Amino acid sequence: MKLIKVKRDLEKVKSILEMVELIEIRKNLGDKNKLFPLILSDYYEIIKELSTALLLCRGFKTLSHIDLLEYIKKKFSEFDPQEKNILDRLRIFRNRSVYEGFKIPKEYLDNNESYFKGIIKKLKFLIIKEIKRG
Repeated sequence: MKLIKVKRDLEKVKSILEMVELIEIRKNLGDKNKLFPLILSDYYEIIKELSTALLLCRGFKTLSHIDLLEYIKKKFSEFDPQEKNILDRLRIFRNRSVYEGFKIPKEYLDNNESYFKGIIKKLKFLIIKEIKRG
């Protein structure tokens, strides 16, 4: 896992949280049945950005999405094995969809959306905890 040590930047973290709010609004605007690939991509983007913010809270960054999610999975016991597996699969599905034109079945969103929401909630909680820590 390749991490880069950086200055802890809580202003940047707050800015990322604001961006995530906008993505969440956008995600909820469309017809889930028609736009589910974009909604899945938005879930991935939200989780990636929140994970980036959490690393920044701890004074790190990475250029690799794999390393980013590995850090979250290894350093935070708040995520159970099922959630860790879902993080990997979401990254893989999103990348295959974007870069290879892979069509993700709508059932994937239907079956995992509650996990995505739970992961997002945990990430936000951890970020707020880090911000309060100062």
